[in-house]
Amino acid sequence: MSLQYIIDGYNLINHPLFARRSNKKIKNQRLALLDLIKSERLSGSPKNRVIVVFDGYPDSNDSQEAGCAVDSTVNVVFSRSETADERIKKIAEKFANPRNTITVSDDKELRLSIKFLKGKVLGVEEFICSKERPAENKGNEIKIELSFTQKDRINQELKKLWLR
Repeated sequence: MSLQYIIDGYNLINHPLFARRSNKKIKNQRLALLDLIKSERLSGSPKNRVIVVFDGYPDSNDSQEAGCAVDSTVNVVFSRSETADERIKKIAEKFANPRNTITVSDDKELRLSIKFLKGKVLGVEEFICSKERPAENKGNEIKIELSFTQKDRINQELKKLWLR
C-alpha cells in the first residue's frame, strides 16, 4: 500500500528548520525543497507519491516548475488563482481512500479540513525531522528533545510570565 503526500510548499519553505538549509531566492527555495524531499526520502518508501502545492503561478521562463512531474514520484502544482490551501483540499477530496493520504502543513484550518475528510496530517517539523532523529535509546538514559516550535512556545510563555 503506497501513500500519497500532499505538501503545502510555502508553509514548509517558510519554516525555520527549512530556511537554514536553503538559498534566499524563492525559485531556489522551491528547487531546494524538491531536492530535499527526494534526497532525504522524506516520503519514506520510493513507492509513495508526493504532490507539492505552491501558491500562485510558476515562473514563466522555467519549464521545470510549470506544474508538471519532477520525477515519477514528485509532482509540483501551482494553485494559480486560488490559495494553496484550497487546492490542497480539492486534491485531498479526489482520493478514493483518504486514509492513505498524508497532508504536510502547519495551517490549522487546513489540518482540520483534512482530518474531517479522514486524511492524516503531519506538521512541518514532523515531516522534516522524521529522518533526522535517531530512534535508539542507549541503556536507561531518557533523552527528551524539544522541537524548534516547542522551544519557541515555551520562550513566549516565559516572556508573558516574567516580562510584564
